[in-house]
Amino acid sequence: MKRFVLVVGAMAFRSSALAVGIDSHAYNCAELQGLIAASRYVYINNPSFRDFVVANASYCSGDEIIQLRSVSTRDNPECLVNYCRGRGGGGGN
Repeated sequence: MKRFVLVVGAMAFRSSALAVGIDSHAYNCAELQGLIAASRYVYINNPSFRDFVVANASYCSGDEIIQLRSVSTRDNPECLVNYCRGRGGGGGN
């Protein structure tokens, strides 16, 4: 029972931390891409990029398409991530 409570607590903390956003500079590119794949979507909160990135196109809304964008990470100034954008070219979220 203790283990269950610890796991649930850890999951709640992780979810709330990701909801606030992450700093992509705290990760190398492979770590960031792994986090996005495991979480399905992540809010990146950097001065140059403040939006959600997604694991794949299924997390975009019906009127959005997926686009590759680059964000700066600890080891790569142009780490490619999936981003949802409007079909007309505007940002997704």
